[in-house]
Amino acid sequence: MAISELPADLLKGHGQRLAEHAATGRSPDREALDAYRAAGARAAELGLSLRALVDAALAAGEGLPGGVLPALRKAVSALMEGYEAAQLEAIRREEGARREFVDDLLQGRAERLAERAEHFGLRLAESYVVAAARGLRPGDGDRIENDLIARFGSHNVLVAVRDGLLVCVAPATLPAAVGEFTHHVRARFPPGWRVGVGRAHRGPGGVVTSYREAAQALELADGLRLAVDVVKAADLLVFPVLLRDRGAIEDLVSSVLSPLLEARGGHEPLLETLEAVFASQGNQTAAARRLRVSPRAVTYRLERIRRLTGFSPDDPTQRFTLETAVLGARLLGWPFE
Repeated sequence: MAISELPADLLKGHGQRLAEHAATGRSPDREALDAYRAAGARAAELGLSLRALVDAALAAGEGLPGGVLPALRKAVSALMEGYEAAQLEAIRREEGARREFVDDLLQGRAERLAERAEHFGLRLAESYVVAAARGLRPGDGDRIENDLIARFGSHNVLVAVRDGLLVCVAPATLPAAVGEFTHHVRARFPPGWRVGVGRAHRGPGGVVTSYREAAQALELADGLRLAVDVVKAADLLVFPVLLRDRGAIEDLVSSVLSPLLEARGGHEPLLETLEAVFASQGNQTAAARRLRVSPRAVTYRLERIRRLTGFSPDDPTQRFTLETAVLGARLLGWPFE
């Protein structure tokens, strides 16, 4: 931008101040410096370049005695200070508006969502996937957000903190964004972190649904004691179905597993043995490796389970009943009080 294109009143009084300094040797006072800062802020708000602003300020000193340099230096410094402060404030406002938008989006507050989404370059008619990470520490969220925006652009990913979780919203057509989000969580979060990933859904309501699925996947993984860092809602669809009739599941768990409470050594080793056997597709040797016990110990425990409950994982029908009961026990926190 040429100097002549700057507003005529932007540096009003600047040349006169420099001339007075050249004549008297007095530096700009506080009022003058505040005026320069205000001019710098105004230039930033108008979208003028800092280079053009400084160039115009320097040009006003041409032809004046060399002693004007200290005043000119202070004037330019104050202009730059005001310019930078205005830019930082604009960035803060933008970040605040962005986070408020994500929060409204995740809560399903529909007020002006489409209009605000367009401002951030999002197309809400598309399908989106939400990933939620547990284990957030102060400062980690901002760094991960900056890394994701640097790679995918601010119009492709939204990152925010919601209910203690670091949440990433990305288009379903950009699966690499969720993978990159998980990579940064793995690199920055302390041990014990976990990421839940919702399914792809369309529109603003779909974002809310995907977020709830991601958060529920984390809860289910904790309840089931899953030894995985990334859990997908699509892989856990059966569990919400099980929980829809809580009374029936509680009755199943109590009927099938209550006899284990009488076992010497407690019910937990037997429950863990069943989980290991089911996770190993019935392979008792593999289950023994998971439990770090001998295969003979697994065989002994399964026999105890059969004698106490009357159910055996070797029988296909009984296996399904046992596995459902064990899953229900973990989900509902059995033994019930």
